[in-house]
Amino acid sequence: MKTAQKVLFLARWYPDRYDPMTGLFIKRHAEVAAGFAEVAVLYLRAAIEKPQGYHIEQKVDNGVVTNIVYYGTKCSLPPVAAKLLSGFLFIKAFIKGYRFVLETFGKPDLIHVNVLTRLGVFALWLRFLYGIKYVVTEHWSRYLPVTGTYSGFFRKIITKNVVRNAEAVSTVSKNLASAMQYHSLYNMHYMVLPNVVDTEGFVPVFGKQGNEKKRFIHISCFEDRSKNISGLLSVISKLAALRNDFECVMVGEGMDMENMKAFSIQLGLKEPQVVFTGLLENENLVSAYQSADFMVMFSNYENMPVVISESFSCGLPVVATAVGGIPEYVDTQNGKLVAAGDETALLDAINFMLDHYCDFDPKKIRNDAVATFGKQAVAKKLRELYNYASR
Repeated sequence: MKTAQKVLFLARWYPDRYDPMTGLFIKRHAEVAAGFAEVAVLYLRAAIEKPQGYHIEQKVDNGVVTNIVYYGTKCSLPPVAAKLLSGFLFIKAFIKGYRFVLETFGKPDLIHVNVLTRLGVFALWLRFLYGIKYVVTEHWSRYLPVTGTYSGFFRKIITKNVVRNAEAVSTVSKNLASAMQYHSLYNMHYMVLPNVVDTEGFVPVFGKQGNEKKRFIHISCFEDRSKNISGLLSVISKLAALRNDFECVMVGEGMDMENMKAFSIQLGLKEPQVVFTGLLENENLVSAYQSADFMVMFSNYENMPVVISESFSCGLPVVATAVGGIPEYVDTQNGKLVAAGDETALLDAINFMLDHYCDFDPKKIRNDAVATFGKQAVAKKLRELYNYASR
């Protein structure tokens, strides 16, 4: 079997001029694949500043030929007509972008669809027209029963056809694969493809000096419906009534950021009990992990958050909810699991971890993370996926 030489990633999300964080996990997969194949990315992004027209931005980033098509969608049409126009402009953006890829990169041997459904339709179309095989990697939690967002008669029919005709389907967890199959999204070859962690950047500080107070960290996109930050803050307020030897660092930004700050004040929490840092990137984010003693997530639903993998890479134990793919990776050797929404259990778990985080072996946590989420480990999985598709 021969691995495909030219691979085109069709990305539903990808870092762009407006948001450097969106789809970062897809970018990391593309960069890993670029270690053994020629890789290009095609990403379609509705432009904010331009009401109409198309602009293709190409750059080579860490070996990946990245092509972003910015296209205008602003109009004053009624909602239904605006939606139809938006769909037409999206299709036109894909055609322009794909033609540009053919001119500058060449015809791909394999297409790697990241997140269904629209991009999968394009891949299916290219397969029938030109015989280009495709694989699918799904990251979206919409298939999970708790979200209830996988709906629409035509969407379901189209998605079933896209999945059935793919050479293989990969997901970030077994749980997500099971959820897709529950919705009759059948394929002969499902596999787990973990998200990549830069284990050379996210490193522990062994033998570090302890903080003046014990510190745990929470990192998220600050969307309360899924991350349940309000529940975590409520637990912290109860914890503050029991002890004063801790501080919680809340890292990130998002739609509910200001509401969560206001709720924290309403609960009577103040620095250093709770510190909101905003978005941290690169060295600043690594330093935040390294300065913590453990990480906490109280999500209502998840797939497998990258922040857990990054915590492990930094040797940190984790307290998290037993939802999605999290129980596939968090166990008694690297953390504690609680039921979603169970504030009493979370209070007990954090209280326990504050006194026992030193009992966890950071070297083992780190080594296991490298073996699962490191670039070499994920490259091996990607090779398997592409080899299977190219058989």
